[in-house]
Amino acid sequence: FLHMPTALSIPMNMDRYNWGFEAEPEPSLGGRALHCPRGKVLGGSSAINGMAYVRGHPLDFDRWEDLGASGWNYQNCLPYFKRAETWEGGEDDYRGRDGPLQTRFGVCRNPLYHAFIEAGQQAGYPYTEDYNGYQQEGFGKMAMSVDAKGKRSSTSNAYLHSTAADIELEIETNSTVRRITFHESTNKDEKPRARGIEVLTQRGEVVEVMAEKEVILCAGAIGSPHLLQLSGIGDSQHIEEIGVPLVAERKGVGQNLMDHLEILVQRECTEPISLYKHLGVIGKLNIGIQWILSQLFPSLLEHGLGGTNHFESCGFIRSVESESYPDIQYHFVPVAISYDGNSSVQAHGFQAHVGPMRSESRGYVRAKTAKVEDHPEIKFNYMSKEKDWKQFRDCIRTTRRIFEQPALQRYAGREIAPGSHVQSDEELDQFIRERVETAYHPCGTCRMGDPNDLGAVVDSETRVIGVDGLRVVDSSIFPSITNGNLNAPTIMVAERAADFLPSANVEIAAPVPIPNHKV
Repeated sequence: FLHMPTALSIPMNMDRYNWGFEAEPEPSLGGRALHCPRGKVLGGSSAINGMAYVRGHPLDFDRWEDLGASGWNYQNCLPYFKRAETWEGGEDDYRGRDGPLQTRFGVCRNPLYHAFIEAGQQAGYPYTEDYNGYQQEGFGKMAMSVDAKGKRSSTSNAYLHSTAADIELEIETNSTVRRITFHESTNKDEKPRARGIEVLTQRGEVVEVMAEKEVILCAGAIGSPHLLQLSGIGDSQHIEEIGVPLVAERKGVGQNLMDHLEILVQRECTEPISLYKHLGVIGKLNIGIQWILSQLFPSLLEHGLGGTNHFESCGFIRSVESESYPDIQYHFVPVAISYDGNSSVQAHGFQAHVGPMRSESRGYVRAKTAKVEDHPEIKFNYMSKEKDWKQFRDCIRTTRRIFEQPALQRYAGREIAPGSHVQSDEELDQFIRERVETAYHPCGTCRMGDPNDLGAVVDSETRVIGVDGLRVVDSSIFPSITNGNLNAPTIMVAERAADFLPSANVEIAAPVPIPNHKV
């Protein structure tokens, strides 16, 4: 299930592969508590995510630098996006050709994919040939992190499995890091230095693993701030409350939690061409058997529907003309089904996942106790700004207008969700309150910034401010959320951070001349 793209919803719902975090009830959502799945497997969340490959907009990274992450502008980040990637179309000014992560467009064999792209243009939006390249804005094909054999290209498959035999690396699985340990020092002017990690092994033993040079924390937007707090790094009052000795005061640890929300706009399909016919036991079995056989005999059999995440067309648009760059994202799927696969409409249908990309709502991650097994308090404060509500109402109305365009009218049956009876602002708000869901993009809880910024947790070389020998490298260090899915920019961050390590012995990749890109 981990490797078959079409089965993406299965590992996401399995305790074996998912940490099973639950967010706190959200006041603006009528007290609903949303799931927060995070990968509990090699490759982290890249092993259970939807595999959409979206780098973000160039101005996202220029914004990072404006927020204090010196050197993290698009000009400096682009070489690392390229270095990470092998793009099916080969290298150009934007795309890589020999990186470990394999990326490609879906084949878009279902006519509904093309109809959605055409309908977007008929509604007045541009076409984009590659939203990860010259122009993000517009409608076009969607890229995925899936290899040529139709297998998920997670960071585990792309990096660990492909290089483990060539490097000296010991991987300890089924073990839990309890905290980061620090050298004792009697010099008050000397910053605490990370010594290693305390680990509960699969044998039930608590051991300390010592670091020769540095400790690199890559536990994600929930796990990284949680472990820092359990290790004594965070707001001093909170650290005292959970009974942990204070190591370094960093008030920003666990703050600045961001995410993307999305709503599903669904229509019945008047022709029996959607994926609905494959949702039964026999249909799923046939897809699975073909995919397995294609892995065994790739020269004889193609991977078929098993080798796609089904997000094969998309769109990026501006909510209003005054926005400097797109702030609304679309994923299109030729079936009416929830993202996690737990509910589907019993009819042929299609849907757009749509939502704003730059909400100003902010939440937090906060350790409840000093025990790592006690999940932290996770509060997103979703939809806490009036702008969030207006943007979602506009998203639904814009999607309805796109679905009414000639390219989709041939296929468009009755509106399933929200339903044609849901029209007023009040009715739309109630639908949003009851049905909006997370896109599973938490980030920002160990924000990167200037060392003099009291809210920053790591500096521009990913070093934790206030201590030595400790870095954080994952989506938690994003100063602001990027325009789209987060797997691609997280991998870019890791590629760039690798060049900062003392053992790297390489020069930081030179900034490339900015290719001409359309805002």
